[in-house]
Amino acid sequence: MENNQTSVQATKDHCKYCFDVLIATLNKQELPKFPKNIVKSSTPLFVTWNIDDDDLRGCIGTFASSAIDKTLGKYAQIAAFQDSRFNPINQKEVPRLKVSVSLLVNFEEGKKALDWEVGQHGIQIDFNVDGQQFGATYLPEVAAEQEWTQEEAIKSLVRKAGYRGNYKNVLSSINLTTYQSSKCKLSYEEYTKIK
Repeated sequence: MENNQTSVQATKDHCKYCFDVLIATLNKQELPKFPKNIVKSSTPLFVTWNIDDDDLRGCIGTFASSAIDKTLGKYAQIAAFQDSRFNPINQKEVPRLKVSVSLLVNFEEGKKALDWEVGQHGIQIDFNVDGQQFGATYLPEVAAEQEWTQEEAIKSLVRKAGYRGNYKNVLSSINLTTYQSSKCKLSYEEYTKIK
């Protein structure tokens, strides 16, 4: 994992582009070109789609520090149509959607399971049990939105990783990476006013 200390900022333009890509895909149109007014940086990112009262509709991203002009539209589509937890987003849902773009920065590896702050850090865990590798992540806002303590977040993340034993059995073997994000959100209603 690259220790990315860049001060990249997610903007409404990033979010607008995600809506542009989503709508073009749903309408089977040519995908829009990456906007010239967005700085072409290389950064890990996540795209999150929510519907109605912020119910999750899809969230997929990458920890690879790749060129944003190549990854932002791709992950807007993957989060909308390929998140295995949900059916693909359809045309009727679009007016009820919100999109969030999270650009990930300030990675710190090799921390202990509870060596992070709720609301400030995203957390990625990796651990091994009997030769089986487990791993999962939560973006910085997840623990705060769920009103979890650090321990509750780690317990949930261990389950998300697929481990079904007692999380306390693996607590000391967890390799934790923290990161931060610059996040911007845009509703479809806001999108229609700036497109």
